[in-house]
Amino acid sequence: MKQNRFTKMLAVGAVSALALSTAFAQTTTKETTTTGGTTGTTGVSATTTTGGTTGVSASTTTSTSALDGTGTITTFTPGTKYMTVRTESSADPVRYYYSDDVTVVDQAGATVDMSLLRSDLPVRYSYVKEGDRMVISRITVQKPLTEIKETTTTTTTTK
Repeated sequence: MKQNRFTKMLAVGAVSALALSTAFAQTTTKETTTTGGTTGTTGVSATTTTGGTTGVSASTTTSTSALDGTGTITTFTPGTKYMTVRTESSADPVRYYYSDDVTVVDQAGATVDMSLLRSDLPVRYSYVKEGDRMVISRITVQKPLTEIKETTTTTTTTK
């Protein structure tokens, strides 16, 4: 009888251990895709929750949004890696960062040198939010290129 009771206890212990390890090893994945909002706004949000052996779940959220904006450059200094733009929706200027591979074009699509950007220049831009930073990937200048370029004329009179 002792062996029978001992065998039953071993069997219950093995089943309990298997049940606990299965319960803690479960993984739950939830993915949500959101599209819409304002014109030109799309967003994707993914959430993953994983349960580990301690029974504590970890959550990771990643959001990527490609956004467009229109405004007027208020501050731009080449080499600083950011500019401030007064948008149509905000009274205060907003700081946007840019990288070396930002594309600057005029309304016709012709490439414009970044050094020609200046304050009080109306622009359209595309950017993404990376954490708390807004990073511009494309700038479209809203004035013709001939108005942007500075022209210097020197007149020499000889007698």
